[in-house]
Amino acid sequence: MSRFQNICVVARLRHTEVLESLRRLVAFLKTDGRNVFAEIVTAELLGDPDIKTINRGSVEGTVDLVIVVGGDGSMLGAARALSDLNVPLLGLNRGRLGFLTDIHPDEMEIGIGQVLAGKFSTTDRFLLEMAVERDGQAVASGLALNDFVLHPGKSVRMMELELYIDGQFVYSQRSDGLIVSTPTGSTAYALSAGGPIMTPELNAMVLVPMNAHTLSNRPIVVDGQSSLEILVGKRNELHPLVTCDGQTDINTEPGDVIKINRKQQPVRLIHPMGHNFYETCRNKLGWGTRLDSGYIHTER
Repeated sequence: MSRFQNICVVARLRHTEVLESLRRLVAFLKTDGRNVFAEIVTAELLGDPDIKTINRGSVEGTVDLVIVVGGDGSMLGAARALSDLNVPLLGLNRGRLGFLTDIHPDEMEIGIGQVLAGKFSTTDRFLLEMAVERDGQAVASGLALNDFVLHPGKSVRMMELELYIDGQFVYSQRSDGLIVSTPTGSTAYALSAGGPIMTPELNAMVLVPMNAHTLSNRPIVVDGQSSLEILVGKRNELHPLVTCDGQTDINTEPGDVIKINRKQQPVRLIHPMGHNFYETCRNKLGWGTRLDSGYIHTER
């Protein structure tokens, strides 16, 4: 029997093209002899009375694979929701960039068919955990596969913060905020703010200031096991937000301490055979293609 016999489909976007791909995917999986499940919202989108619905608490032990239909945002949401469950994720891209959702809808049957036949690769991506402490008590928490962003919200005024890494004071800063990104998120908001691209397998985090008042404030890459603490300046007259993966916002107050660490359990992503991070960067970021040099790399 195939490794991926019981498959759950997940979709959040209510776009026509998403629904078309979702229905086509379900039909393909059923024809291929798979047991197909859908989480509750996705089942409502499908409107198929024969589809088996499943909730988060029943995924582990029931489902072998989760296929996310949508863009990178849909994959980010699924990764956070399923981060404690030992279930791999595969993405069918119906978004724009598709750094996390590898399979193009025009190649759905071929790409997913190869995965179901055992022809695939995997990468483990770590998430970040965040807690907001106020007067020594935790008042909020969050998860991120891409990044946490501390920012002033709707205000255009600069904010003040202090950064500590593994208990050591690093700097105080006046800026529009700070991005704390995983390697997975290094091609997202952190890249737009001037941060480096990191290969997904790196055990590292990057801290990228946003429009810092001091031009010498540059991105810093730190070990992935580092413990970060960000003190929200007490003199701030605004109430900054911490945004998790660009999708959920958490309010902070002046004097709050934001603690960020690597989450112990990673999420596993499934990729079709031949997946190449650098090729993805070339395609998505418009990098140059091969020169007409005739050079062909050979393995040693």
